[in-house]
Formats: sequence, C-alpha cells, structure tokens
Amino acid sequence: MAKLVGPALAVLAVSLLVLLPWAPRAWGGKANVLFVEATQESKDLWTFSVTVSHDDQGPTHWADFWRVRTPEGKELGRRVLLHSHEGEQPFTRDAQIRIPSTVRIVVVEAHDKLHGLGGATVTLDLTKPAGQSYTVTRRRP
Repeated sequence: MAKLVGPALAVLAVSLLVLLPWAPRAWGGKANVLFVEATQESKDLWTFSVTVSHDDQGPTHWADFWRVRTPEGKELGRRVLLHSHEGEQPFTRDAQIRIPSTVRIVVVEAHDKLHGLGGATVTLDLTKPAGQSYTVTRRRP
C-alpha cells in the first residue's frame, strides 16, 4: 500500500499543477438571464431588453450573446455581445427581433464562451402583461 501512495501523490500533484491555472475560468459559471422587457413595435417586430448576469473573466470567458427561441428550440433571433462586461454586472442590452404572430411563448437564454448555454432562462407569455422576471408591452397595430 505504501508503494502506491507515493506515485498516487505525484500524479495528484501534477494534475493540480496542470488544472489549477484553468480553474478561475470555470468559476465564472454560466450566463443567466435575470429580467426581460418585451415591447411589441409592430405586428411581428418586438424589442427585447434583456438583463444578463455573468462573472466575465476576460477575453476567453464572457457572455457573448443572448437569444430568443421557441420552447421547442427554434431560434427567432439573437443579440451578439461584442466584448466582456467585467466591470458592468449585471448588464442590459436590447435588440429587435421578429416574432411570428402565431408564437405566444418565447424563451430568452444567454450563452457564454466557455460553458455555452445552460444558465437561468426567462420564459415569456407574450399575451400577458407580466410574469416571473418579465414584462410585456403590446402596441396597437
């Protein structure tokens, strides 16, 4: 047993030396959508104002877009984020997205460069004025 402990500790030590420099990048976690304001501009054109939270970690680990999709996964539009928001958390950005008049429910989710999708999302019912973490303003066409 004692003969195995020495090599096992050596492997553990080398593994830690290799993996520890990468750990801070993983600590940033996934990008989370905190709140969404949806405003109908015309029959099928909506402005989405989306608040995202993510512990951006410089050029390799930051929230790089948010998107609006159907519950089935069809992407309807996205807002690309061109830089890290390390000093601005949470942050809000907007985009105009066309939503077919037949779509009632949409999901807003954020993506980060390291983890991809998978953080907190907000699901909106576009026929209701408000819900959990969202508001909707409908214009009369």
